[in-house]
Amino acid sequence: MGERHVIDPITRIEGHLRIEVELENGKVKDAWSSGTLWRGFEVFLQGRDPRDAWIITQRVCGVCTTVHALASVKCVENAAGIQIPDNARLIRNLIMGAQYLHDHPVHFYHLHALDWVDVVSSLSADPKATSALANKMNPNAPKSGPGDFKVVQEKIKKFVQSGQLGPFTNGYWGHKAYKLPPEANLMAVSHYLDALAMQSGIARMQAVFGAKNPHIQTYTVGGVTCINDLNANRISEFLFILKEAKEFIDNVYIPDVLAVAPFYLDWASIGGGLSDYLSYGMFPQNGGAEPDNLWFPRGIVRNRDLSQVHPVDEKKITEDVTHSWYKYDGVNPLHPGKGETKPWFTGIETANNGKYSWLKTPRYEGSAMEVGPLARMLVNYASGHKSTKANVGWLLGQLGVGPEVLFSTLGRTAARAVETKIIADQMESWIIELLGNLKKGDLDICVDYPAPQSAKGFGMTEAPRGALGHWIEIEGGKIKNYQLVVPTTWNGSPRDKSGQRSSFEQALIGTPVEDPKQPVEILRTIHSFDPCLACAVHIFDPEQKETYTVKAV
Repeated sequence: MGERHVIDPITRIEGHLRIEVELENGKVKDAWSSGTLWRGFEVFLQGRDPRDAWIITQRVCGVCTTVHALASVKCVENAAGIQIPDNARLIRNLIMGAQYLHDHPVHFYHLHALDWVDVVSSLSADPKATSALANKMNPNAPKSGPGDFKVVQEKIKKFVQSGQLGPFTNGYWGHKAYKLPPEANLMAVSHYLDALAMQSGIARMQAVFGAKNPHIQTYTVGGVTCINDLNANRISEFLFILKEAKEFIDNVYIPDVLAVAPFYLDWASIGGGLSDYLSYGMFPQNGGAEPDNLWFPRGIVRNRDLSQVHPVDEKKITEDVTHSWYKYDGVNPLHPGKGETKPWFTGIETANNGKYSWLKTPRYEGSAMEVGPLARMLVNYASGHKSTKANVGWLLGQLGVGPEVLFSTLGRTAARAVETKIIADQMESWIIELLGNLKKGDLDICVDYPAPQSAKGFGMTEAPRGALGHWIEIEGGKIKNYQLVVPTTWNGSPRDKSGQRSSFEQALIGTPVEDPKQPVEILRTIHSFDPCLACAVHIFDPEQKETYTVKAV
């Protein structure tokens, strides 16, 4: 029996996550992932107008807003048999693309980078050498001289001397697991600050057609409502910000991944986890119906076999609650379309094979699936997606490694960067297509439809964190049942009734831990999934009709 250690809460994520591990001989022997607040959205959606669901469900999270809005309108459109206009398809693609261009760099720089970058070490860097390194790794980026890095170094010095590191507080500075030289650390911190400025611009790009960020306002069942934004000024603004975003991705983000990865190639064999990968696909193209018209294909890769892609049948998705704080009246597990959300808290029971999480446990044909950027890139690659194959091949060539490194903590991080570039490169073509429609006089962005009185439907898309599905049952024109199965439900859920682990738990097995009191290695693998527990779990008081805000100080 090894030693038990608990990290609670996991920081630099969205929401509340508890990770418990059993360590033996300096490695993780077993792991338990616990979402520690209850998701109650399925309960208070009951009895509401189905057309309002998209407005409510995007409040599940302050980060994953657009993706829930999209899954929800698709869900109701599927139930009502609605085909949206082509312009609405393009505008939704552009808004979704902007979400990815915002989300992925934020994850790399502001949530995940501090697992690899020793901020305090940058104080000993030579600004002149840092400038030379930056201009070598980022030859097409705006040149950064020694003075620029000296200014950043002085900012960090003030943080350290004050005893309050501000955004860099939660780190294990000086830990042996940090391998970057001081100059690389200083360069990374400088780009961390640059990315803060960049994300505000990309958020504005999403708001061009979405009205605001977060919580866009222009989706509706049947299309979109942003007719007044289809003018030269607004489209030019979108294109200008897209150009800036692409320059940052190509000249800073991708080169930074290439700069950091060679120092951590051992992590190309750590954190691999599961062998099956699921993607719902996204970005519908003109003509045909889903999933055949999806630019990012829908599919499953099994046993890490990239020679074939298996189709996805949503009827084969189930949720298990054996180790979750819920109870079912009927047979367990259930398809989400028949899902029940009946909370039943029994305490954290990891030691005696009991219940220990508010997350349900999704399975596909009984198998655990990893979802997220790595899953998408693998399904794309195995499907022959041209841009994916070209960009993944280029990145592997730059690192001098084979495709086997993708199945790892480092692989997830690299896949996220590659995906950002692939989407950014595609977005201008959607603008051109939209302009072509407008030039022809096609201004349709929404369709009228009879509100269904009795129907069932589902909506599938890909959130930056992975496969996202909404299921609805309508009766008497109101929502009778509504279920969300979000990416972190797939990845962060507890074991199923057979004892099969989900992604978080399985990926931690075998992870080396230098110092259990400073478990940066565990954070690296967990953060590589970019957990969003806010999507997966919420708390709601059915008697007082109140939601609760938990503040960590």
